[in-house]
Amino acid sequence: METPAHTPLRLWPGVVAAVLLVLVRVVLPAVWPEQTLVAVGGGLAGAAVILVWWLFFSRARWADRLGVLLLTVVGLGATWFAADVSISTGAMGGLLPMLALPPLTLALVVWALATSYLSVGARRGTMAATILLACGAWTLVKTGGFDQSFDNDLMWRWAQTPEDRLVADSAAALPSPPAAQPTTVPAAPVAEAASAAASDEATLPTIKNANGSPADARAEWPGFRGPGRDGIVRGARIDTDWSRQPPAELWRRKVGPGWSSFAVHGHAIYTQEQRGDDEIVASYSLSTGKPLWSHRDAVRFWESNGGAGPRATPTLANGRVYTLGGTGVLNALDARTGALVWSRNAAADAHAQTPMWGFAGSPLVVGDVVIVATSGTLVGYDIATGKPRWVGPQHTLSDGGSYSSPQRVTIHGVEQVVLLSEAGATSVTPDGQVLWEHPLRGTPILQPVLIAEDDLLIHVMSLDGAQGIRRLVVRQESNGWTATERWTSNGLKTISSDFVVHNGYAFGFDGTIFACIDLTDGTRKWKGGRYGSGQVMLLPDQNLLLIVSEEGELALVSATPDKYTELAKVPAIDGKTWNHPVLVGNILLVRNGEEMVAFRLASAK
Repeated sequence: METPAHTPLRLWPGVVAAVLLVLVRVVLPAVWPEQTLVAVGGGLAGAAVILVWWLFFSRARWADRLGVLLLTVVGLGATWFAADVSISTGAMGGLLPMLALPPLTLALVVWALATSYLSVGARRGTMAATILLACGAWTLVKTGGFDQSFDNDLMWRWAQTPEDRLVADSAAALPSPPAAQPTTVPAAPVAEAASAAASDEATLPTIKNANGSPADARAEWPGFRGPGRDGIVRGARIDTDWSRQPPAELWRRKVGPGWSSFAVHGHAIYTQEQRGDDEIVASYSLSTGKPLWSHRDAVRFWESNGGAGPRATPTLANGRVYTLGGTGVLNALDARTGALVWSRNAAADAHAQTPMWGFAGSPLVVGDVVIVATSGTLVGYDIATGKPRWVGPQHTLSDGGSYSSPQRVTIHGVEQVVLLSEAGATSVTPDGQVLWEHPLRGTPILQPVLIAEDDLLIHVMSLDGAQGIRRLVVRQESNGWTATERWTSNGLKTISSDFVVHNGYAFGFDGTIFACIDLTDGTRKWKGGRYGSGQVMLLPDQNLLLIVSEEGELALVSATPDKYTELAKVPAIDGKTWNHPVLVGNILLVRNGEEMVAFRLASAK
């Protein structure tokens, strides 16, 4: 039976629900950023409450109640088909409801308040227009992805992205690859690249030791997170009084999207990026940012959450640079010229599908083998020829993807390579033989860290919600290897932000806030400082942490367990910054998906 025409709407429950929705979805993340995911869920819950109010407690005519529901389903369905692919596929297909439902239901409450005394026909017409406009508006925008706080980079659908502008800018063009693509390392570098490097060397800023004497400007950063793949910069001592001597900008240059960091050797830096339909490996001058050479592959990786571009970082070894692209293209290039030595499709070699967020593991060179992770499978290649030597491991944990890089460790005197996958932790010898494995369901992104002769720290986003750091004890027994958990701590819970270990403590991100835990039992010592989904390096000689926040700020924090102490913070780069920073001597390199910057840090007195 329909509600009589003269019966007024019961508006107050809808108004209360709308106010609560705004408080949870808008106000809560503004004052409590680490609860943003709660706010997203709360926004959806608030939208559901408003719909329940409308359907069962509003006193509206049943035709109007059901009409709102039908129009909402039709409007969202039509919008999903018409929306930009970044909206329709974002957040694994759930982005459109998360974005559209809260404002749509708020619009419903506003409509009910504004039209309660209009005629039935006018109310129904404005109701249909309100819902369809609230849905259709999302066909006019696109997103460049979102950060850990679920803040979407929304723009008009027809607007140029930073990548579009970069590709169209002839002044930002990269050098063409070498004309010849040899299968062996050329005997001499290309003349243009050699002369550019020599010219840049003359203008390279002086890199100094702690005592003020010039250091070796050719100090090497061989790849992802430094020499030990652990984010530790040994021998560096910098002035921490940034109010007096802030980081001095040396150069700033636009760069294509991608979450690659840098490798550095001599006066050349190496990174990966996307430019249109080409995936790029490029070398730039450390002193000026001027491009030296580039290599292109006609492939493109893109997904709506993180955007376009490769995810891994180049690896330098023996005069070559090894790179793994977002779709699985593995290249060996001459580090001085960019000439192609050999190339493989690692995904095809491992019979692996491209994972949702792309291949992200940085290549690891051990002896005469370069090892890459293609999801949960490792492949070892001969560094001279590029031919696969082994593919594996073929064992009970072979299923499951991975966004972590293979890590070289020595446990009980035995050299091994450890990989985290969705099935757990696996250790193999450099020739691919399985030593041990430890099952653990979850999605790994971070590196395992060796903290003692036989103890590893691992972090996995667990499917059962038990996310955090785990201390794993590895033993070599008479009947083989064993791996058992000593403790699990939720004191550090992160997604893609790495942590560092110093003097018996781990320092890293707990959500969007920085924290410290005791490695004895995993208890948290302190938590403070909001840096989003940033990255961190350790300068152990000064008990100092250098943090790059997700918003592109540089911060110095004391690496001590007694309390959180921020020593300095300055802006460095604009835009979402997930890439790992690099410090070579006193030259700091920072990049994100739009630009890269070099700073000179003053040496400690």
